[in-house]
Amino acid sequence: MNNQEFKEEFIHKVDHNSHRALSVIGWTAAAIFIGIVVGLFATAFGLSMRFVVETRSKIKWLIFLLPIGAVLITFIYKKVLKVKDSGTNIVIAAIQSDERLPFRLAPLIFVATLITHFVGGSAGREGAALQMGGAIGNGIGRALKLNSTNKKTMIMCGMSAAFSALFGTPMAAAIFSMEVISVGIMHYAALVPCVISSLVARFIAAYFGLGSEIYKIQLIPTFTVKSAIMISLFAIVCGFASILFCTMLHKYEEFLSSKVPNPYIKAVIGGTSVLLLTLIVGNQTYNSTGSAIIASCFTGASISLCTFILKMVFTTLTLSCGYKGGEIVPTLFIGATLGAAVGQLIGVSPSLLAAVGMGALFCGVTNCPISSLLICFELFGYEPMPYFLLAVAFSYWVSGYTGLYRAQKIVYSKYRSNYIDKKVD
Repeated sequence: MNNQEFKEEFIHKVDHNSHRALSVIGWTAAAIFIGIVVGLFATAFGLSMRFVVETRSKIKWLIFLLPIGAVLITFIYKKVLKVKDSGTNIVIAAIQSDERLPFRLAPLIFVATLITHFVGGSAGREGAALQMGGAIGNGIGRALKLNSTNKKTMIMCGMSAAFSALFGTPMAAAIFSMEVISVGIMHYAALVPCVISSLVARFIAAYFGLGSEIYKIQLIPTFTVKSAIMISLFAIVCGFASILFCTMLHKYEEFLSSKVPNPYIKAVIGGTSVLLLTLIVGNQTYNSTGSAIIASCFTGASISLCTFILKMVFTTLTLSCGYKGGEIVPTLFIGATLGAAVGQLIGVSPSLLAAVGMGALFCGVTNCPISSLLICFELFGYEPMPYFLLAVAFSYWVSGYTGLYRAQKIVYSKYRSNYIDKKVD
């Protein structure tokens, strides 16, 4: 190589490294900014949710406003959003195919989720967080005039930040937004920005008093061949439970939409159904998030085996008729109560099976094994690691190609290294 060629190559490398350094600096600044904006927004939402849930628990007659709440939410979305709302699917689709993601989705889902919980709909909050974070990240990307690829990274940063702020699991939140888009591949280009946004948002939420959910497992048996087989069998049950839950949500929504095309009539039917079921049950255990029931699974409270089934029914009726929120906290409720009930039935640590059930159900409905493991570690600690590892693996395997999010793609088969590229069932 002569001097001229060496000089040109050196200049090219310096120029390339300079662009890379500027890119790293730029993405770090953008991730911090998204973490701050989404963290503040999500914290306001989380504190509002806390107030709404506490208010509803004190004023029992608010449950009779369920049909009115469903109609109000339907009216707001039809008049303001003016595009077909598909919940978290709209955010996943925006990352996959650059579909339109309106910025106004963020305040809409904020208000609509508060209404849902104020009247007693059975839903979560993290699904709303993903939509809020994604819409804000996309809006910031559009304001900065970023190209399509970079806007997708901004959406994932927003999702990670909102999930982290609300749920208090920054590791899982950073990975979840990259893992949930396409089963079989990971969007590693977004790793550093998502990690930064997640940690910044969690710091902000903690600063304003939005704590993390941490549960203590009362008894962790020694990991043996016998306990490994027991956990594997229970994880298979959880995998089938996740299929049942997803199928109930999708099929009932399809049935209701086909039989009742008018969204306002559908809202009245759905709201009245949840109200009547609440009155039949005789209490409001299954309304709103049900976080108190999840916590009771780790304190030795008696849990009936039908508890997880009733939560599935309540959540299906709620989310199929116009209410907004999310499916993740109900999923954790179902997993915890299923685990605690089975543990009490077979004489195995109920709190351990409750924890395993939460991780296994989350994996089964989201098809995100790595995020599921991280959630288990952040919620319960590292000591039960072998149990979590087995449970997540078997649940991921058994749940097949079902999932909560219809926009999610199964890129590679769960059972062999084959490219299949299909939507979840």
